[in-house]
Amino acid sequence: MSTLYLGSCDRGSVPTDRKKFLNPYHKDGLTAAAVSFRDDDRTTWRSFREESTKEVAELQQFLYKAGFMPRGVIDGIFDYVTQAAARLFQEYVRSLDPEGDKTMVPDGIVGNGTMQHVQRWKSQGKIADWGKASTNPSKEYSDWITLLNESKAYYKANPGPIMKAVNALDNTYSTIKASDWNFNTDEIHLIGIRRNQDQSASNRRANDDLFILLVTGMVFKFWGSTDPSKNMVGTSRKAPFLVEGQHKYRFGWHKISDEKKIYRALKPYNPKGVIVLRDLDDDHALTPNDLNVRGNNSLEANNSINIHWSGIGTSNWSAGCQVIVGKNYINNRNELVDCSKFASTSYSELNTSSKKTKGAYNVLADLIVCYSKPGIDHVLYTLGREESLDLDTNFGSNYALNALRKMNPAAV
Repeated sequence: MSTLYLGSCDRGSVPTDRKKFLNPYHKDGLTAAAVSFRDDDRTTWRSFREESTKEVAELQQFLYKAGFMPRGVIDGIFDYVTQAAARLFQEYVRSLDPEGDKTMVPDGIVGNGTMQHVQRWKSQGKIADWGKASTNPSKEYSDWITLLNESKAYYKANPGPIMKAVNALDNTYSTIKASDWNFNTDEIHLIGIRRNQDQSASNRRANDDLFILLVTGMVFKFWGSTDPSKNMVGTSRKAPFLVEGQHKYRFGWHKISDEKKIYRALKPYNPKGVIVLRDLDDDHALTPNDLNVRGNNSLEANNSINIHWSGIGTSNWSAGCQVIVGKNYINNRNELVDCSKFASTSYSELNTSSKKTKGAYNVLADLIVCYSKPGIDHVLYTLGREESLDLDTNFGSNYALNALRKMNPAAV
């Protein structure tokens, strides 16, 4: 068989108008290679390549039946959704399949090694738990939906000073006011749990925040930072802190200005951005005092607050963005999954000769790509403080602490 990867097309399946095919994916000014796919782990462009067989459609059919590509189109074109589904299959074989390969690198490149597992799954009629979870949500998932709705009721009735200031704005763009927060289970929800936000950056760990992905009845946990790094922001700028609450995001591209670094990330749905609170008193912490410097003028819309990758957690790459570490994650079975053998520490390790990837960050991104409901083109990101977990007895503030201790003991 041929090795299949991003851009591979079955015989006769190459689109007549390649630019038109890619237009829905290539927003945000991605014009450097308008007729090619961006393979961001390899930091290269992949052109459409016609194969001599129908193997891409056969792979897509398998990924659909095995539960990794429920929304994918079986068209014989190895597109971004097919790449995401192939990586999820490889990750599942690596981390959850009793007969799998613990050394497999989930890179979305389907060669003989991956195809051996595809054939085994076909012969065994295996279906991934990830593809069946929506019909039987876990208790933890249901508890999260309950907590989120409790939080909406609480913060509608008891908004703090920053939230009051946000509610007073005429237009909040991609930031959603508490009265309109949406926790429908048809949506994919990403939750950021902010810790120690009122401490100065010099007293705050670089990546001490928790991220929860609620997807099709499952709960996955990641870690990183919701706060801007003092080193990234510098001393001449007023650091932007994303305000707490719910925000609407879509997939787009990060580092668009640097051709060697362009990769997929979540961007504010509205081009005007999300609401941030500037650190006007320069204490490198998020406190209501920042409101009192210039009143509500310290709140502003910012279109550069993305949700993106942050290496393996040795530093905080955020200048206000919400950043996800690639070193490891906790899966839907509450098991720690180590990605450190192939998780890149920086952009320099992502190239065509390396087997490095963005590790756990890819898992988060691929789960969103593959399991979003048809017609839904966004993710709802809800950012809250650690103490909000005390609103429900199923959680408590130690929930975040315990998860972080599991993934990164140095962060707590």
